[in-house]
Amino acid sequence: MKRKSAEDGAARAGLPGPSGALLARLEGIYQDIHANPELSMQEHRTAGIVASWLRERGYEVTEAVGATGVVGLLRNGEGPTVLMRADMDALPIAESTGLPYASRKTGTDRFGQPTAIAHSCGHDMHVAWLMGASEILASNREAWRGTAMVVFQPGEETGQGARAMIEDGMIRRFPKPDVTLAQHVMPLSAGRIGWRTGTMLSAGDSWEVTLFGRGAHGSMPQKSVDPVVMAASAVMRLQTVVSREVAMTDSAVVSVCTLRAGMNENVIPDQALLRLNIRTFKDEVRTRVLAVVRRILEAEAAASGAPRPPEFSVLSEFPLTRNDEDATRKVVAALEQHFGGDRIAEISPASASEDFGLFGTAWNVPTVFWVIGGIDPALYEEARKAGRLDELPANHAPNFAPVLDPTLRTGIEAMLAAAGAWICPPTDTAANRAH
Repeated sequence: MKRKSAEDGAARAGLPGPSGALLARLEGIYQDIHANPELSMQEHRTAGIVASWLRERGYEVTEAVGATGVVGLLRNGEGPTVLMRADMDALPIAESTGLPYASRKTGTDRFGQPTAIAHSCGHDMHVAWLMGASEILASNREAWRGTAMVVFQPGEETGQGARAMIEDGMIRRFPKPDVTLAQHVMPLSAGRIGWRTGTMLSAGDSWEVTLFGRGAHGSMPQKSVDPVVMAASAVMRLQTVVSREVAMTDSAVVSVCTLRAGMNENVIPDQALLRLNIRTFKDEVRTRVLAVVRRILEAEAAASGAPRPPEFSVLSEFPLTRNDEDATRKVVAALEQHFGGDRIAEISPASASEDFGLFGTAWNVPTVFWVIGGIDPALYEEARKAGRLDELPANHAPNFAPVLDPTLRTGIEAMLAAAGAWICPPTDTAANRAH
């Protein structure tokens, strides 16, 4: 039995999909943005591209919202306001896709370190999706009513962007939306769409921790308090947080992604640096895990005779991404009507994290976030049959890049179908009149 939407599944006049000419143009823009990635809160070039695109199509454009954010408004009579968001930032990663438009860019990360830069999370695809949707909305005003608010957000990777836009007065400067919508490319088969109500993505916390020791000559360890040993012991002990501190009915991830200490092979350094990433699905589990991580690091320092306790700093905080029940079912009904039910599937919560939900929280309106596959369907099916899906390139891997066809078209059509559930009027068909 087909699921009913929040409006009893009423058929709606649909917005058209992208033409071949539009897709070709967007492919070129996508490849250009992919080859010219920008790190979080540094997305000046990308912001300029989308701002010019929106102005050419009649949007009211506000730039530099929360540093580099862009907000476009297209008012089209009385009706709901729908916020559609795409994130723009790239990662400090050296790309290894081998694509002809692969990034060779370098820059300076937020820690002041030189780094390669790559769109290894797929945000360049998100930008292309929303640019395509904005074009179709502007070219088909007769098919919808209300206000389209397109938001190109900076700094998602570092958890800075949504907060920066909100702190820059976004809530008072722009109309209150009836719903906030976003989508993300993921390592599913291209053209397939995943959704769920309730908790969609985990909370994420990243810390930087400095462990203090006492330096000495490498030949005289008795004169030192060795922070390398302290850090190594702490990393190993942190692996027990999930296995021994979290119930089997709950889940968490604790990853130490940076360990840095010393510069020379015969000098014991006086400090070591760790950067940790923590993911949880429940507030009470998050509170417990963060406390345990701090306890372990402080205890390892004390056990080593450290001259001072560790220093902790927060690098990022991501809230749980929770999808509103009614709004999500309304989106799913629209997606099923457009794509057919065989391409849409309910999925489990993902251990990735997002700051998109902050917009819905700030305005106190529903949030809906879904995912779209970007892996070549033949490769995906081959890996599935071989039980090797985890070996496929995934977000944040240096060789991750979604296939353009059908990923580009699917994302444009999905966003339009979802937005249309609010702004496209119901179709007065004979079947609907009979009810």
